[in-house]
Amino acid sequence: MAHESDYLVDRRRLKRHLTFWRIVSVVSVVAAISLGYGGFKDTLGGREFIARIAVEGVIVHDDDRIQEIRKLGDNDAVKAVIVRINSPGGTVFGGETLHKALLSVGKKKPLVAVLDGIATSAAYMTAIATDRIFASEGTLTGSIGVIFQTTEITKLLEKVGVSAQSFKSGLLKAAPSPLEPVTPKIEVAIQALVTEMYQMFKDMVLRRRDMSLANVEKFSDGRVFTGRQALQSGLVDQIGGEEEARSWLAEERGVAADLEIRTVRLQNNTGDLPFQVKSLVRKVFFSEPLTLDGIISVWHPKLP
Repeated sequence: MAHESDYLVDRRRLKRHLTFWRIVSVVSVVAAISLGYGGFKDTLGGREFIARIAVEGVIVHDDDRIQEIRKLGDNDAVKAVIVRINSPGGTVFGGETLHKALLSVGKKKPLVAVLDGIATSAAYMTAIATDRIFASEGTLTGSIGVIFQTTEITKLLEKVGVSAQSFKSGLLKAAPSPLEPVTPKIEVAIQALVTEMYQMFKDMVLRRRDMSLANVEKFSDGRVFTGRQALQSGLVDQIGGEEEARSWLAEERGVAADLEIRTVRLQNNTGDLPFQVKSLVRKVFFSEPLTLDGIISVWHPKLP
């Protein structure tokens, strides 16, 4: 009887193992087929289309988004790309990497930007990577420039009887700091940093908008423009939206007017539980400006 019991236990254990590995095998095959279909479905049967990508919210560097954008340039089914932008800007680095990724696609595909409600600062930096910029009359755009903000609370600490000390290798290490006065030397160093980033932004506008330095200086004092003002200033090319963009692609780039416009998701991880938890924590405990790293290029009439 003992041997029979052991035999039955072993049989059940083996059966569970076999069931587990069968499930794993089936899931693996289904996943492989799904990935393969997802990667090649657009080229099967000559299913050509115009890709639509969205740049929304505060712009930060995103490796996954950059990789997905670059893939569009290598996809033979993609005949053009429409970039829909609705963003106040973000980090200079985020705008720069997005700008460069779009430039790489633009070498292979016709590329246009359609500005929605707002496309300022790093968002405008993104837009000028395209072949042609469309904006509505009421679109807010421009705000060419960068900003570095800090808070100094040493006097407040003195009033409550608190003192703070830091020991560092150099006077400019970790400067500016809210726990130390901003000295003239720190002001000069930070302003030099901001000026350098600002010059980089202006150089982008010079190259991409085919402007003289004198013209760029007129529009690079940080002001915001409506779509109509931006058209007069040469910051955008045409008043219109996606319909006008499609017409331009057909007339000027030979892209078939009857092609389907398909939205391409750039961040596939937004449905993952870890991503959702991380996003929720950031939104609950931190305002967006506080979660930005480095110098920012963002338009906001008032910080929250």
